[in-house]
Amino acid sequence: MAEATPYEEQRRRQVEENKRKLEELRLHHLSAAVREAAAKPSPTKQRKRKARATPGAGEDVPLRRSGRVASLPERPKYQDEFQDFGKKIRRSYGGKRRYLSNRVYATDEEREHAITAAQELEEELGSDHPIFVKPMLQSHVTGGFWLGLPTHFSRKYLPKRDERIVLVDEADDEFDTLYLANKRGLSGGWRGFSIAHKLVDGDCLVFQLIQRTKFKVYIIRASSYYETDS
Repeated sequence: MAEATPYEEQRRRQVEENKRKLEELRLHHLSAAVREAAAKPSPTKQRKRKARATPGAGEDVPLRRSGRVASLPERPKYQDEFQDFGKKIRRSYGGKRRYLSNRVYATDEEREHAITAAQELEEELGSDHPIFVKPMLQSHVTGGFWLGLPTHFSRKYLPKRDERIVLVDEADDEFDTLYLANKRGLSGGWRGFSIAHKLVDGDCLVFQLIQRTKFKVYIIRASSYYETDS
């Protein structure tokens, strides 16, 4: 074999030197370790999968859903109960619709007559007790059953906090109501008074404060317009 040229000898030495460096750095071992680590699943993901697979885990969504389904009654019974509930709702709203359908709407003449008669009664009662006139609207006697009182009257004569106020009708029957100071009106109990006295749109009431939290209430009917002499 011919003797190697200086160039080939130098190249051989360079190759051997590179092999030596690679062995020292053990790069081939490092690459194998990286490939092996990439092939293995993440320990964190592995733990999560195991936790989800654990029977009876309370925080697992599928288990909660299964528990709810298992606690439900049989389907036919559920449907029957739902239908009964729907009937109750319809009866409730149906009753309200029937009640609202019976609303009475006062004419301008009826309303004016009731207000005039109430103002005349106010003058007859005198000024010994604070007094005011309140014409009835639909919101007072149907639906919401809320009676707002005159602001100036409330500020001057009525309590500064929520309190029970008694309404005394012309037959001396008493009705408890709840006065809301911030809203200056009667809430709970007013509905009972309104229904008991069959108040309708156009009626006019005279409120006379006979005690700190007690009103004498006089009712002027809008329908009395037709009782006057022509």
